[in-house]
Amino acid sequence: MPVAPPRTSLLLLAYLAFVSLGLPDGLLGVGWPSISTEFGVPTAAVGLVLTAGTIGYLTSSVLAGFTLARLGVGRLLAGSTLLASLALTGYASAPGLTVLIGCALVLGLGSGAIDSGLNAYAAGAFGPRHMNWMHAFFGLGVAIGPLVMTAMLSTGAGWRWGYAVTAAAQLALATAFALTVGAWRDRAGGPGSPKRAGPAGETAASAPVDAVAAAPVGPPQRGPVDDAVPGGVATPGGVAEPAVVRIAETLRLPAVWFGALAFAIYVAIEVSAGLYAFLLLTEGRGLSAAVAGLSVSAYWGSLFVGRVVQGLVAERLGTARVLRGSLLGMAVGAVLIALPAPGWVTVAGLVVLGFAAAPVFPLLTLSTAERVGRQHADRVIGVQIGAAGIGAALIPAGLGVLLGDTSVRLLGPVLTVLAVALLVAHAAAARRTAAPAD
Repeated sequence: MPVAPPRTSLLLLAYLAFVSLGLPDGLLGVGWPSISTEFGVPTAAVGLVLTAGTIGYLTSSVLAGFTLARLGVGRLLAGSTLLASLALTGYASAPGLTVLIGCALVLGLGSGAIDSGLNAYAAGAFGPRHMNWMHAFFGLGVAIGPLVMTAMLSTGAGWRWGYAVTAAAQLALATAFALTVGAWRDRAGGPGSPKRAGPAGETAASAPVDAVAAAPVGPPQRGPVDDAVPGGVATPGGVAEPAVVRIAETLRLPAVWFGALAFAIYVAIEVSAGLYAFLLLTEGRGLSAAVAGLSVSAYWGSLFVGRVVQGLVAERLGTARVLRGSLLGMAVGAVLIALPAPGWVTVAGLVVLGFAAAPVFPLLTLSTAERVGRQHADRVIGVQIGAAGIGAALIPAGLGVLLGDTSVRLLGPVLTVLAVALLVAHAAAARRTAAPAD
């Protein structure tokens, strides 16, 4: 059965939620000089704030996949967005660094749950186009954040008002999620998947596992979908009931860990390229600071444009084909960056890398159920998002130490090695050694 088009209101909320995820990242970069001056702490203290946020993000993103079935997507998103709003309010009123660090931890908890919850929902309800566009809106949020903070600072309102305005926006979004809890229950299960009327109108793909386990089931009856759904037990209506899947069964799947590794490597490439490209272009390729800055902007711009454009391409060519092409394109871009060539070649490599990388995260998320089976997918998406957070924190930090001890020219070769490792990890994750429960 074809997937019904997603509701416009839910799409809009999903886009706005991803804008809200990116906003705080943009606020901190512009606001930190003012924050550190007011609190009397060194610039390096921002690392404590980032570390606390990462811990909260990793914790909630992993746990969200395991609690999603019990809370439901709508409640998870409403509660998590409210938590993020409270954390940002704490930023705006923090008397010192210690409170700010605590608020960063809470903000990470809310953000990680929003990220995992929406990705889990979108993997079953949205097609490749909307999945890519949803992630593109994260980049839009990152771009808007500095504008909000700059406006507050330039008008003399101060950095606290930047966080206060963002907290108010998050509160409005939390209210919208709370008012649409019922609408988030309906999720299409993907192309060709049967729908089963469940409690409160849930489909088989979105019904909580606990609700399925508690439903009275009579003796197994063979139905027409038993041939299509491995291990399916037919209901009197002739549609398969999914079996309860234990957490241990999910964690035993090799595809879970290879997929998590792929997410960690991908995000490490994306973050490392954007973080150290300016240094490579100025110190390693001899470009001026102005040109290097514009080139880094072009990298992030190609990532945004790539998600918008390739969202349409993926719907025409298919997720698997576009994903393979994108992973190969990332390797090509990394090689161009690694070449000891004129600066324009390195810039071209950055643009190629950004455009090729654009659909990888959303399409890896979208294809999770194909790798591990639908009943494992929500949990696994949480694990993958957590792995992405680890990759974003640890690998770029280690790379910074390496480049500092050796040469910034090693950025390209390291990105190339990571791109090849990503290809291998994805190929291993895509090999289903056993048919998981669908």
